[in-house]
Parts: sequence; C-alpha cells; structure tokens
Amino acid sequence: MAQSSGEDAVVLQAMLRQLFQSVKEKITGAPSLECAEEILVHLEETDENFHNYEFVKYLRQHICNTLGSMIEEEMEKWTSDQNQAEESGYDTVVQHVTKRTQESKEYKEMMHSLKNIMMVVVESMINKFEEDEIRNQERQKKIQKEKSNNSYCTDNCSDSDSSFNQSYKFCQGKLQLILDQLDPGQPKEVRYEALQTLCSAPPSDVLNCENWTTLCEKLTMSLSDPDPVFSDRILKFYAQTFTLSPLHMTKEIYTSLAKYLKLYFLSRENHIPTLSTGIDISNPNVICLLKKVRLLNEYQKEAPSFWIRHPEKYMEEIVENTLSLLSVKHDQSHLVSQKNLDPIYFFALVDTKAVWFKKWMHAYYSRTAVLRLLEKKYKSLITTAVQQCFQYFDLCEAMKVNEILSHSKHCGNKQKTFFYSGQELQYIYFIHSLCLLGRLLIYTQGRRLFPIKLKSRKDLVSLTDLLVLFTQLIYYSPSCPKMTSAAHLDNYSPASMVTEVLQILCDQKECAVECLYNNTVIEALLQPIHNLMKETKAAPNCSEAALIHIADILARIASVEEGLTLLLYGENMNSSEEKSPTGAHIIAQFSKKLLDEDISIFSGSEMLPVVKGAFISVCRQIYGTCEGLQVLIPYSLHESIAKAWKKTSLLSERIPTPVKGSDSVSSISQESQNIMAWEENLLDDLLNFAATPKGLLFLQRTGAINECVTFMFNRYAKKLQISRHKKFGYGVLVTQVASTAAGAIALQSSGFINALITELWANLECGRDDVRVTHPRSTPVDPIDRSCQKSFLGLVNLLPYPAVYELVGNQDLPNKAEYSLREVPTCVLDILDRLIILNSEAKIRSLFNYEQSHIFGLRLLSVLCCDLDTLLLLEAQYQVSEMLLNAQEENILETSESHRHFIIDGLSVERNHVLVRINFIGGPMERILPPRVLEKGDDPYPWPMFSSYPLPTCYLSEVTRNADLKQDNDLGKLLLHFKMSDKQTEWIENCRRQFCKMMKAKPDIISGSALLELLEKFVLHLSESPSECYFPSVEYTATDANVKNESLSSVQQLGIKMTVRYGKFLNLLKDSAENDLTLVLKHCERFLKQQQAPIKSSLLCLQGSYAGHDWFVSSLFMIMLGDKEKTLRFLQQFSRLLISAFLWLPRLHISRYLPTDTIESGIHPVYFCSTHYIEMLLKVEVPLVFSAFHMSGFAPSQICLLWITQCFWNYLDWIEICHYIATCVFLGPDYQVYICIAIFKHLQQDILQHTQTQDLQVFLKEEALHGFRVSDYFEYMEILEQNYRPVVLRDMQNVRVQNT
Repeated sequence: MAQSSGEDAVVLQAMLRQLFQSVKEKITGAPSLECAEEILVHLEETDENFHNYEFVKYLRQHICNTLGSMIEEEMEKWTSDQNQAEESGYDTVVQHVTKRTQESKEYKEMMHSLKNIMMVVVESMINKFEEDEIRNQERQKKIQKEKSNNSYCTDNCSDSDSSFNQSYKFCQGKLQLILDQLDPGQPKEVRYEALQTLCSAPPSDVLNCENWTTLCEKLTMSLSDPDPVFSDRILKFYAQTFTLSPLHMTKEIYTSLAKYLKLYFLSRENHIPTLSTGIDISNPNVICLLKKVRLLNEYQKEAPSFWIRHPEKYMEEIVENTLSLLSVKHDQSHLVSQKNLDPIYFFALVDTKAVWFKKWMHAYYSRTAVLRLLEKKYKSLITTAVQQCFQYFDLCEAMKVNEILSHSKHCGNKQKTFFYSGQELQYIYFIHSLCLLGRLLIYTQGRRLFPIKLKSRKDLVSLTDLLVLFTQLIYYSPSCPKMTSAAHLDNYSPASMVTEVLQILCDQKECAVECLYNNTVIEALLQPIHNLMKETKAAPNCSEAALIHIADILARIASVEEGLTLLLYGENMNSSEEKSPTGAHIIAQFSKKLLDEDISIFSGSEMLPVVKGAFISVCRQIYGTCEGLQVLIPYSLHESIAKAWKKTSLLSERIPTPVKGSDSVSSISQESQNIMAWEENLLDDLLNFAATPKGLLFLQRTGAINECVTFMFNRYAKKLQISRHKKFGYGVLVTQVASTAAGAIALQSSGFINALITELWANLECGRDDVRVTHPRSTPVDPIDRSCQKSFLGLVNLLPYPAVYELVGNQDLPNKAEYSLREVPTCVLDILDRLIILNSEAKIRSLFNYEQSHIFGLRLLSVLCCDLDTLLLLEAQYQVSEMLLNAQEENILETSESHRHFIIDGLSVERNHVLVRINFIGGPMERILPPRVLEKGDDPYPWPMFSSYPLPTCYLSEVTRNADLKQDNDLGKLLLHFKMSDKQTEWIENCRRQFCKMMKAKPDIISGSALLELLEKFVLHLSESPSECYFPSVEYTATDANVKNESLSSVQQLGIKMTVRYGKFLNLLKDSAENDLTLVLKHCERFLKQQQAPIKSSLLCLQGSYAGHDWFVSSLFMIMLGDKEKTLRFLQQFSRLLISAFLWLPRLHISRYLPTDTIESGIHPVYFCSTHYIEMLLKVEVPLVFSAFHMSGFAPSQICLLWITQCFWNYLDWIEICHYIATCVFLGPDYQVYICIAIFKHLQQDILQHTQTQDLQVFLKEEALHGFRVSDYFEYMEILEQNYRPVVLRDMQNVRVQNT
C-alpha cells in the first residue's frame, strides 16, 4: 500500500463511492454524526451484502496478502502446543491468534500504510463533495428566482448526491454564510433560504460548529421577528433539535429560549395581555407566544426521562433557567387587574395540572436540585402559588356561587371559546398552583419550605394552615353540575382537584402524619358535618358532591393506623382535658342521621344514597377494627344499616319487570340498578362487621349474616377486591365467620364451602381441563402439593369445632359400595369420606392419586384433631383411631410367623404420627410426636409403629410427675392469710399480692396439693363476698342417686377416658377416677340446666347440652386429685364468680344470664369478649404478629378460642395449665387476655417465619407452646393490666347487659 500509485487512489475512491451509495439511506436517516459512525461500524451485522462490496473484498485480500502466512504459523504453533496439554476450544484459538497478530510488527505496518492511503482518498472525496455542493446551491438559486414570492415556504429538494453531502458534513464556512444571511438587514427571501438550509442540516453538526454561540444569539433575536412564518421556522428548528440531539446540545437551545422568554416578559415594548383584558388565543401575537411556551413545556416534560444519563450541571442549568423564568414578576405598584400577565399564567394555560413539576419531582436526582434552588433563590414561586390559593378562597367567600361557577365549567368544556377572561386565568393559575403545592408537600424537603410569609397576611402560613385552606376549598368552592364529573375525564372543578391532591397526600404515610393527622385539619374536614347536624345557615353551602369528597378523604385517613387513632381519640388521647367529641363520634352520628334520614336538607336528593354510602364507608374503616368498634358501639350502626338494607331489599322486589318497547324501560332499568347497587353497598357494610369477633356478634343479631356471606362469596367467585382500602383478601373474614356455628351454616348455604372443595378436588384429583394429555402433571414432591396448599389452608380456616359440629354433627358417612370417578365431593362430610376415612376398597379405587390424596386427608385430620372436641366428635361418630389402626395392620409385612415388619412409606409414617397425636395427651415436655420425615442412615425410621392398643410408651417423656414440693415459707405465709380475719377487700388484695410474688419468685411450688388448698380457700372467700359475686346463688340439692341414670354424650364419655389417661400419666388420678368424673359431669349438667333459658334454634349447638367436652371441669378434677366432693363444692362456689363465665365455657351455654339475642347467636362471651380484646391488644402490643395474621388470612381469635376452650391441653405442660387457671382465678378474668398476648409475644419470631412459609395456621394448631411459662411473663402481664384493665374488665362485666 505504501507504493500505491495515483491509479490505486482513484480505484479506492470508486470503491468507497459504491459503498456509500449502497448505504446512503441508512446514513442520511441517522439523527447525528455519531449515529452515522455507529451504523458504519456495525455494517457487517446489519447488511447482508456487506461481503459483496468491492471495498470489503479489497481489504480482505490486502489483509490476506500481508498477514496470511503469519496467522497460519501462529495457528500451527498453538495447535502443537495444545496437543501436549489439555484440549482447547475453537474460541480460545481465535482469541490467542488474534491477540498475537495485533501485537505483531507486520500488523502495525499494515495499519499505518492503510491509514496514509485512506487519508489521501478521503481528502480528495471531501473536496469533490464541497465542489458538488456549491454547484448545487447555484442551481437552487436559479430555480427559486423563477418561483413566486410564496415559494420560500416549500421544502428544499436536492438530488441524491447533494442530500448525502449535506447530511454527512456541515462545514464551518456554510454556517458562517447562514449567519450572514440571517441578519435582519438581509432580504426576506435570503433569510428564509438560510433558515431552510439550517433546518435541513443535521442539528448535531450545527451545534458542534465553532460559530454555534453566535448562531444561537441570532436565532434568539429572530424569535421576535413580526413575521409568524419566520418565527415558526425557528421554533421548528428548536423542536427538531430537542428531538434529535443529546442533552448537552438541547440544553443550549432550551436555555436560549427560556432567556428569550424571560426578556420578552420583562420588556415594556411587548404587548403582553393583562388580567383585566384577558387572553384572546386567536390573536397572532398570543398564538406565537403560546407556541414558544408550549415548546418549552413539552421539553420540560420530556427532559427527566434522559437527563440522569448526563452530568448534573446540565440538569441544574435547565432547572435554574426554568425557575428563573417562572419567578418573573411585573411591577406590583399597578392594580392587580391592570398588571401584565406573568409567565406562570401562560405555563398554567398549556400545562394546567403542572405535569412538568410532577415529573421533575419524581426522581431524587432532579428533585434535590429543584428543592435546593426553590429554598435558596426562588422561594417566591412557592409564595405566589400559596397566595393564589388564598386569593381564590377569598373570592369564593366573597362572591356568590353562580357568579364563579363558570370557572369550573370552562375548564372542562370541550367546546371552549377562544377567549379567557381574567377570572378564568386566575382560576387556571389557581389549579396550577394547587397541583404544584400538592406535589411539593409529598416530600420532606418540600415541607421544610414552610412556614411561608405572605404580604397579605400578618401571620406565617404553616403546613396546617395550607391544609385547612385546601379542606375549606372543597366545600366553599363551586362544583361542576351534577352527573357531569363522571363524564369528563379531566374534571377541573376545585373540589375534585383539591380532593385529588389530598388523596395523594393521604397515600404517603410520612406526609400524611405531618400534614393531615392533627386536630385542626380533622376539624376543618368535619366542619360542614357539624353545620349540617346543627342545620345552621352555613349548611346549605356544602353540596352533596363536597360531602362525598370529604368522606373519601376521611376514609383514607381512617384506613391508616395513625389516622384511625386520631379519629378515635384525638391528638391528646391520654388527656382528660379534651371534652369535645372526637372525629369518629361525629362521623358515626352523622352517618346514623343519614341512614335514619334525619337530615332535612338532603331529603329527596338523588345523590343522597351516594352520600350515605360514602360516610358509611368511613365508619366501615373504623368499626372494621376492634378499637374502632368499641368507640362506635353506642351508635348501634349495625341496626341502622340492617334497617336500611331491609327497606332497600323490599324496594328492589317491587321494581316491575321492564316490558319490551315501553318508554319507561330505560328509567326503570336505571332505577333498579341504583337500588341494587345501594343494596349491595349496604350488605358490604354489614359484612365488614365480621372483621372482629364482637362485630360478628352484632352482624348475627341483625339476622343478615346469610345474605352477607352470600354477597361475600359472589364477590369472591368473581375475584373482586374485598374493599377499596383493605390490604388483604377474604381470609380473615372467612376465618372469623367460620369460628361460629351460624357463620359455618351461612358459608355452607352460600356455596362457599362447596366451591372450595370443588376447587380442591380439581387440583388434587382431576387437574385442569385445559391441559392437554400430552403434558402430564408433574409428580408432587411435597406431601401437600403447592397447587393444593391454598385449598388446604382454606379448609383449616373453615373447620374449627363450632363449624365441624354444625356441618357433620350427628351425620353418618356415606360409605357407598361404589364411587363413580366423576363423583366430586361437595361438602365437609364428603371430604371425610373420600380423603380421610378410607375404610373400603371402593374408596381407594375411586382416587386417581390415592397416596397423594390420602396424605392430604391425613394431614387435614392431624390439624383438625388438634382441637380435642373435634377429635372426640370424629372418634365418637366415625371411630377414626380404629380405621387408622386397621390401615396400619394392613401395612404389615410378615416375613415369618414370629417376625412382622411394618412397610415404611409415606402413608404409614403419616398414620403413625396421627395415631400418636390423637391417643396421647400432653404438653411440649410431656409427649413426643414422631416426625413425618425419614432420617439418613441404616434405620430411616427408628420410631415404633403399632396397629393395636396399648400404644408404645416411648412417645411419653419421662418427666417428674406430681412431685409435691415441700411447702415453702412464702407459701406458708400465703396459706396463713386465709386464716386471717382482716377486712374482706384488703384480705383479697393481700392474697393477690402474695400470689404474684410467689409466681415471680418460685412458681413451681404452686402445684399439687398446695395449689388445691390455695384455690379452695381463695374461691370460698370470694364466693362469700357480695362484691366479688357476679352471678346469683343457685340452690342445688341433687345427689349421686338423682343423676346416676342420666346419660352423657358420647363426646363427653370419650373425653372422660382421655382425661383419666392423662391424669394417670401425671400420677394425679387413680383407676376409679372414671366413675367419679362421670358423676361430676352429670352433676354439672344438671346444675347448669337449672340456669338455662328455653330456646328454639336451628343451630345444632343450641339443641341440648353443651356440644363439646367440659375441659375446665376435667382440669379442675385433676387439680383436686380426683376428689369428687371437693370438685363439686368448688364448682358451686366458683359458679358465682365472673371468672367462671370465661374459664368454664359450659357455664354460660344458653344461660338465662345472657341477653336473648346473644343466646340465639350461639356465640360464647369468650369469643365476642376475650378474643375480641386479644385482637385489639395484639395490634398495639405485638403489631408484627397482628400483621402476620392478616397477611396469612387467619384470625387470632380462632386459635385463642381453641386454646381457651380446651384449657391449653396439648399446648402447655400440666403445671403451666395449673398456673393459667390459678392466675385467672386469683387476678381476674382479664388475665386470660393478657396470657394470650404474652404467648403471641413469645411466639413472635416463629409466627413471622411461618407467615413467610405460608403455613401459620397449621403451625399454631399443631405445635405446642415450646418454652412458654406463665411466670416468665408475669411482669409484662402486670403492665398490660395497668394499661388495659379498666376497659377489658368493664366489658367482661357487661356480658349480661343488653347493649353489649
């Protein structure tokens, strides 16, 4: 190449020209020179003809001639070296040879020679390009002279060569020529031609020229040209630059345009409209100005999407120029109406909702710069925005509604005229200011700009002042006409705009706490409600639409914990000084008045149902929580809502069926839709009472639980959200409802249980219908496949004992001789029959996936049987243990007459676990449950299996049983107190203090005979104190002979056997204890029957005696060491105390001491009182655990009801059960609540872990409370007592009062 002749250069020129001609379209379409270079660099990847170009062929041949031999030598050398070592891949060879070649001397010499020859060739081509360009310009001038005067508006067309030349290179000389031609002294045609040339050139080339700064100044000067076409051409160039150039180039254009506009507004020579004259947007000058503002605004909205990729200084320069322009203010000495409009008015016209500011504030990168500049240099921009809001509010107060109604109408009107009056401009600027301030308040640094000093006000304007102003704007300012707000996508009515801003602030927790959650703002929101309830003169100014907006804001506030606390208790929740009712009370009173139609102002209004619904929605956020429901109880909202629902449902039944062709069809249809929507809304409101235990009691009292549950199921089936402000789904509601007998019946009748079981069967047995047979299902790895996990947890939630008893109580299994493969279970009994109690070949053959399905059933059985009442029911009705033992017997492999081995598989291991669980009773230290997984090694399952009784004793741990410790001195002192004859009250308190002291210091001595004596004497003294007796004394004279022939339920009989087994294991009971316990339970039934009220109910649990086993009496019998007489005497004394209502559950079964509607609900006070307060305190004391329950779709009340009902059997060791009972007896029934809170605190880490693994329900029901001791949490429970006893104990004492 070094010796190439001139002919070679000519040949190369021809090759290059051919290459460029072939890729001309790609290059000319490139937005910049850099892009054109990228296209050429990657041409081999994008052009299929790349290797056919003569220039490429030439280069390949030249490389082959120069470097070919060296490359071959390197490859041979590398190959021989690698043969001696490990085998290498092709890529490694190429990399090595390429590297060696590029480092060689021959390669460097070749590149040098190529560079020299190509420089000669390219220089020659450029010279020719410039000559062609000059000739083309001369030709164009001749053509233009022949055209008419308007021909300059047409686009310039050039041939292919000149087009290519222009796009490929824009020379410095040409730019200087354009500068000269743009001079204002030049003829119009020359200036247009120069501008046309500039627009057709690549913007990157123009901006990279040395004369760019001078050109920019020329263009800025030319923007003031009176000719609109010329100005438009410049704006077109600016727009093209914004679109095609990188930020560091467009920043120059933006800055020049912003500075021009700033000078334009500051100049006295320009005719800028005033407020009094308004803006006529058909005026050419205004059109031109708006185009410039619009172009700037469009760039403002686009810039944030890419400026983070560039140095911060570029972004800061754009921000500062923008804020500088928007801060321009004209001379304030004139009247407001006569002063020229500031730039901000024009920006508000083109971007009313300040979208540019929203985008700039979105990212931290730009937000920091904006806030810093606002704070240091341009705070006046915020000040004027606040001032504008106050001015508009003053206008609303001063003028009548009909005079300013046009403000909101014009902004939403599609057929807008071409003139904006001064008032309209003020309103548009107000909307812009409102949106800007709303976005500013979201961020901490933005809120720090406050307080702000306004000239028109003496005091500083704080954040609270601004939020109060926003709130007042909702009900003082006019709204759009009714029924139009929904039709317009952009509703610019003041109330809608302010509500939108407040909604955004509510959704930002930190911002809401700082701005909204204070008494002043809440009072401002509630002011119109105050006026309406008092029916003052100010009331008519508040429209229905404004009330709906206010309710929406209040609902958002109530949906957050901090906001709800503010509404319930005010800011000074611990202060007694606050006498005025809090927000929750006012909202409840107003909602009740609306429901009872006790407000005359809105009578007959079409919007009244919407207003009602909006405010009940606020109440729903409040009464959907335990603490909120407690506050709203006095208003009996459930009764008012139920009354309104019944009235509405009657109306919906009376709507006539539309007749085809009738004129009234549309009106009737609309009316029916409105009534049906209102009916559903009311049902939804009632349903949300079920979110808490006490709320569920209120719901059942209304008699609408069946309709509410059906409504819930319909929404669930349609996969609709449970509620707008609810974070989680239907799980908690379903769990609460299923915890009661009536709720379980409602779930069954609604179809909910049917749907759940059908879905389960589809996942477990059938698979999806839409999956082709060619894609078989994968074999499950887990015992319960992931596809069935949700259904499994759903069944666990649905089947606590009250639900099980109602759904399967006194029902026989189908036990069919044959089951069709298409026969799908539809109820709980079918699940028991098909998946759990597989006692026939027909059942086994009916399952496609026998092992997987049966393991699912056994896992479900294991969870169900954790509830001992459910276990006894299933054992009594279906002999579950016998079925499992028979199945184990069939799983034995007989190797010889004397050797029998169990086949160890998934089913036998699972059955063994269930058998041990249901036959052995004991706490975490008293029994050992075999694992469900195999171990590594020679003996994968060392636990003995069995197929008959007695069970292996290895599953019972060797704990110290009934080891009576010698009486401690402290215990002697405590017993001595029972002999003292102090004043009754002082004596009781003294005993309680001594008990607490012992529980903290030496809890283990409170057991055995010492505990027996303590309880006996303490309860005796309490029962003799009138102030301590809650229930009246009942005379009971029956003897053993009187009750001997009475029968106990099969559940009670099995419970007796279980109790005696447990008592004998603990060395507390003897063999004869079974008869004595039977007599005790018979006496108890007769004793309690004397205090029961006659009742007729369809609920199975209310038909006769208590449905479950009496676990408290069984526990007490064991504490009394099997002494029948002592147990009965104790129970008669104990039954007079309040604690008996909460420890001894059968005590209040259909009791005449309860209100009739409470009896008919079938809900025990332990559920609607104890577990209600457990949930309430849990939310405050252990909030993470409370959140975990909601995320898991499980309610704390269900597991606590289980623990309390069976006196923590299987969950605590015996000594801890004794301490639980003794603590509640000595210290009061509210300690039942505190102990459960202490348990949840103890389990916090485990609960959080199992929430993540999505098996919280199973963990809480199956696992014992490892490591929990009542005494360890005594100090914590004393703190809970100090904080909550006044509320909790008062409510427990009110279980007999009608208005529970």
